[in-house]
Amino acid sequence: MDSVWDSIVGLTERLDRHSRHDGDMRRVLQILKIGEEAGEAAEAVIGVMGQNPRKGFSHTWADVEAEVCDVIITAMVALQRLTPDARTVFAEHLDRIARRDLAEGSGR
Repeated sequence: MDSVWDSIVGLTERLDRHSRHDGDMRRVLQILKIGEEAGEAAEAVIGVMGQNPRKGFSHTWADVEAEVCDVIITAMVALQRLTPDARTVFAEHLDRIARRDLAEGSGR
């Protein structure tokens, strides 16, 4: 997982070098970017299902996979922008969720 977070740090630094904004505005815009990417994933699902009469069957499940990956990467960059300790924050949060929801006999 470290190489994943090393890539996220590199992507965040690259984006920061090209951003016109800093501080809170940069973080806010990154959070909004998660919503944009989630919308693209939803659009791809609609395309797979052929639910847009104008576009028909315009996407594949591979397109959906790629869009979901974009959501994940964008969210990881957002977390990195929120805290320089993103990898630890994420690992600890995932561990809490896993212990809560994967506990043997969990009723959830």
